[in-house]
Amino acid sequence: MTTATLETQVKECIIARLDLDVTADEIENAAPLFGEGLGLDSIDALELVIAIGKQFEVTIGDDDMDIFQSVDRICEFIRANRSEQ
Repeated sequence: MTTATLETQVKECIIARLDLDVTADEIENAAPLFGEGLGLDSIDALELVIAIGKQFEVTIGDDDMDIFQSVDRICEFIRANRSEQ
């Protein structure tokens, strides 16, 4: 049994929370999540703050909203903030 990478776990969290009709493999790690990427909006961002914070046990403040640019950025944030705890 293999353990999913953090990137895959984040993608699956995004898909589940926002009920997206894509698979984790279809989301590129560096692709933008908003606009031309997955097409997410500000309401989606609020949903992700709750979902990512809860699932990965990190606190995402107003100053951290730029992490939602890509899956890579979210994972960098999670790794950095988990190590501080």
